[in-house]
Amino acid sequence: MRYAGLIVLGLVIGIIGTVMTMGAFKSGPHMTGALMHMQAFHMDALDTNIKQNHCAVTDNLPHLQALRSLSNDIEPIFLPVENESDFRQKASNLRGAIDSLLAAPPADCASVGAALTKLGHECKACHDEFKH
Repeated sequence: MRYAGLIVLGLVIGIIGTVMTMGAFKSGPHMTGALMHMQAFHMDALDTNIKQNHCAVTDNLPHLQALRSLSNDIEPIFLPVENESDFRQKASNLRGAIDSLLAAPPADCASVGAALTKLGHECKACHDEFKH
Protein backbone atom coordinates (compact mmCIF):
# COMPACT_ATOMS: atom_id res chain seq x y z
CA MET A 1 0.00 0.00 0.00
CA ARG A 2 2.83 2.35 0.88
CA TYR A 3 4.49 1.75 -2.51
CA ALA A 4 1.24 2.30 -4.38
CA GLY A 5 0.88 5.68 -2.67
CA LEU A 6 4.42 6.64 -3.64
CA ILE A 7 3.80 5.56 -7.23
CA VAL A 8 0.61 7.64 -7.39
CA LEU A 9 2.43 10.62 -5.84
CA GLY A 10 5.23 10.24 -8.41
CA LEU A 11 2.73 10.12 -11.26
CA VAL A 12 0.93 13.24 -10.00
CA ILE A 13 4.22 15.15 -9.67
CA GLY A 14 5.24 13.97 -13.15
CA ILE A 15 1.95 15.06 -14.67
CA ILE A 16 2.16 18.48 -13.01
CA GLY A 17 5.74 18.90 -14.22
CA THR A 18 4.79 17.88 -17.75
CA VAL A 19 1.87 20.32 -17.86
CA MET A 20 4.06 23.16 -16.57
CA THR A 21 6.78 22.38 -19.13
CA MET A 22 4.29 22.22 -21.98
CA GLY A 23 2.83 25.56 -20.88
CA ALA A 24 6.28 27.14 -20.88
CA PHE A 25 7.00 25.86 -24.40
CA LYS A 26 3.57 26.90 -25.63
CA SER A 27 3.89 30.49 -24.44
CA GLY A 28 7.09 30.88 -26.45
CA PRO A 29 9.61 33.63 -26.04
CA HIS A 30 8.35 37.02 -25.00
CA MET A 31 10.79 38.91 -27.15
CA THR A 32 8.10 40.60 -29.24
CA GLY A 33 6.55 42.23 -26.19
CA ALA A 34 9.93 43.14 -24.76
CA LEU A 35 10.97 44.88 -27.97
CA MET A 36 7.74 46.85 -28.15
CA HIS A 37 8.01 47.84 -24.47
CA MET A 38 11.57 49.08 -24.94
CA GLN A 39 10.62 51.09 -28.02
CA ALA A 40 7.63 52.55 -26.16
CA PHE A 41 9.91 53.44 -23.26
CA HIS A 42 12.20 55.49 -25.50
CA MET A 43 9.29 57.11 -27.36
CA ASP A 44 7.74 58.05 -23.99
CA ALA A 45 11.09 59.41 -22.83
CA LEU A 46 11.20 61.70 -25.86
CA ASP A 47 7.66 62.85 -25.10
CA THR A 48 8.58 63.49 -21.46
CA ASN A 49 11.61 65.50 -22.57
CA ILE A 50 9.33 67.72 -24.65
CA LYS A 51 6.94 68.24 -21.73
CA GLN A 52 9.85 69.11 -19.44
CA ASN A 53 11.49 71.35 -22.05
CA HIS A 54 14.60 69.15 -22.20
CA CYS A 55 15.07 69.35 -25.92
CA ALA A 56 18.79 69.72 -26.46
CA VAL A 57 20.42 67.22 -28.78
CA THR A 58 22.23 65.66 -25.81
CA ASP A 59 18.87 65.01 -24.10
CA ASN A 60 17.31 63.18 -27.01
CA LEU A 61 20.12 61.63 -29.03
CA PRO A 62 20.54 58.63 -26.67
CA HIS A 63 16.85 57.75 -27.10
CA LEU A 64 17.08 58.02 -30.88
CA GLN A 65 20.19 55.85 -30.88
CA ALA A 66 18.45 53.26 -28.69
CA LEU A 67 15.44 53.24 -31.00
CA ARG A 68 17.75 52.70 -33.98
CA SER A 69 19.51 49.85 -32.26
CA LEU A 70 16.21 48.23 -31.28
CA SER A 71 14.88 48.60 -34.81
CA ASN A 72 17.63 46.25 -36.03
CA ASP A 73 15.90 43.46 -34.10
CA ILE A 74 12.42 43.85 -35.58
CA GLU A 75 12.72 41.28 -38.37
CA PRO A 76 14.66 38.64 -36.42
CA ILE A 77 12.14 38.78 -33.58
CA PHE A 78 8.84 39.08 -35.49
CA LEU A 79 9.40 37.06 -38.65
CA PRO A 80 7.89 34.99 -40.09
CA VAL A 81 4.66 36.90 -40.72
CA GLU A 82 2.02 36.55 -43.42
CA ASN A 83 3.08 39.40 -45.71
CA GLU A 84 6.82 39.29 -45.10
CA SER A 85 7.95 41.70 -47.84
CA ASP A 86 5.55 44.41 -46.65
CA PHE A 87 6.63 43.85 -43.05
CA ARG A 88 10.29 44.18 -44.04
CA GLN A 89 9.50 47.39 -45.95
CA LYS A 90 7.73 48.92 -42.96
CA ALA A 91 10.64 48.02 -40.66
CA SER A 92 13.02 49.53 -43.19
CA ASN A 93 10.91 52.70 -43.32
CA LEU A 94 11.16 53.02 -39.54
CA ARG A 95 14.93 52.60 -39.66
CA GLY A 96 15.12 55.18 -42.46
CA ALA A 97 13.12 57.68 -40.42
CA ILE A 98 15.38 57.16 -37.42
CA ASP A 99 18.49 57.40 -39.60
CA SER A 100 17.36 60.76 -40.96
CA LEU A 101 16.85 62.00 -37.40
CA LEU A 102 20.29 60.76 -36.37
CA ALA A 103 21.86 62.48 -39.38
CA ALA A 104 20.34 65.79 -38.31
CA PRO A 105 19.27 65.42 -34.66
CA PRO A 106 16.40 67.64 -33.52
CA ALA A 107 17.74 70.53 -31.44
CA ASP A 108 14.58 72.15 -30.08
CA CYS A 109 11.24 71.01 -28.69
CA ALA A 110 9.33 71.68 -31.90
CA SER A 111 11.78 69.53 -33.86
CA VAL A 112 11.65 66.76 -31.26
CA GLY A 113 7.85 66.87 -31.41
CA ALA A 114 7.93 66.61 -35.20
CA ALA A 115 10.39 63.72 -34.95
CA LEU A 116 8.15 61.94 -32.46
CA THR A 117 5.16 62.39 -34.77
CA LYS A 118 7.16 61.05 -37.74
CA LEU A 119 8.26 57.98 -35.77
CA GLY A 120 4.74 57.48 -34.48
CA HIS A 121 3.40 57.40 -38.05
CA GLU A 122 5.98 54.77 -39.03
CA CYS A 123 5.07 52.66 -36.00
CA LYS A 124 1.34 53.05 -36.68
CA ALA A 125 1.74 52.00 -40.32
CA CYS A 126 3.10 48.65 -39.21
CA HIS A 127 0.74 48.22 -36.25
CA ASP A 128 -2.30 48.92 -38.40
CA GLU A 129 -1.44 46.03 -40.67
CA PHE A 130 0.33 43.52 -38.45
CA LYS A 131 -0.69 43.98 -34.82
CA HIS A 132 -3.29 41.38 -33.93
